Amino acid sequence: MKRFLQLIVPLAILAACSAPQAAEDTATETAADVTTNAIVEPVATPTPTPEEKPMSYYENKVAVLHTGEGDITIRFYPEKAPNHVRNFIDLSEQGYFNGTKFHRTVPGFMIQGGDPNTKSDNRNTWGMGNSGKYVKAEFNDIHHGRGIVSMARSSDPDSASSQFFIVVADAGFLDGKYTAFGEVTKGMDVADKIVNGKAQGELAVNPVEIKSVTVEEAKDKSGSSK
Repeated sequence: MKRFLQLIVPLAILAACSAPQAAEDTATETAADVTTNAIVEPVATPTPTPEEKPMSYYENKVAVLHTGEGDITIRFYPEKAPNHVRNFIDLSEQGYFNGTKFHRTVPGFMIQGGDPNTKSDNRNTWGMGNSGKYVKAEFNDIHHGRGIVSMARSSDPDSASSQFFIVVADAGFLDGKYTAFGEVTKGMDVADKIVNGKAQGELAVNPVEIKSVTVEEAKDKSGSSK
């Protein structure tokens, strides 16, 4: 655990360093007012805001991360971490991750991304950004084995926001302490390329960009979309 606190937590201080009292002072940026036109003729049902979407909307989904090194496909575990799955899919559909980078690479451990600050050149702020929305911990029985996708957080268990990491080697010491919510079904070779890129300490020298994220219906039980 000591190793993980040194590697993940200091650069994933999402709440404490960027948005004090965010739970009270910030509104969910995913929320949007939807208005309807009260006319006699039939009107289309408005697209629900993220908060209005039923949980069934998030079932049987995969997200394809289109990166500078290739695609990474993630299937989700809504039955294990429903709110984390909802949060990740909502952010993906809003284009939130577009242009962010995998800023942290730790060979034999994981790659970390999802920080909006990585869109800037100020490397001193990388690892400190968040979406302004926080998700309560949903620790579960998913083992942090190779390919598992989990959420970065600060020492506060309920501080997960937008930063996530993909485990590239067994990391069972994280089990029950960080919320695993998905698994890579295609593209671990891409994750391996990213984790082995040149780095200064834990910060990637030439971080790989997430160009866009596509959320799709899974076509089979494995979560693969193809």
